[in-house]
Amino acid sequence: MVRTHQLGESAFKTILSEDIEWKQFPAFPPSARLAVLIGEPSEPGPYVIRVKVPGGVKLMPHKHPEDRIYTVMSGIFYIGLGEQFDGSKVEAYPPGSVIVLPGETWHFHWAKSGEYVTQVMAIGPLGLDYHDSADDPRNQAPSGD
Repeated sequence: MVRTHQLGESAFKTILSEDIEWKQFPAFPPSARLAVLIGEPSEPGPYVIRVKVPGGVKLMPHKHPEDRIYTVMSGIFYIGLGEQFDGSKVEAYPPGSVIVLPGETWHFHWAKSGEYVTQVMAIGPLGLDYHDSADDPRNQAPSGD
């Protein structure tokens, strides 16, 4: 039996931390960053991304259509479940923790004690819908300086 590989995954490769390209992501608060490590999140198929959120930043209640597996790489990852942000309902997960988040689960994140980095594995395409459209950075008017 011949096994086929995902596009771009037929050869051995490595990704060093210093080579990761962090970029703004329109669905995140402006100071948060996303890095695509493997795959193409906007397309059907497996992908691996990392998310870096600076201290104090909140990602308000949202959901993803795809099932996700989070691994906490650094910092403390605070996540809570529900359609309303409630800081008293977040649970703290230290580096090395793995969180399984089924698709269509309302949740929120908070960098309560400083910056965190998570790695997310899922099957695309990536989707992100905020419970309250006013919380969606994609709906914010650009600031005029």
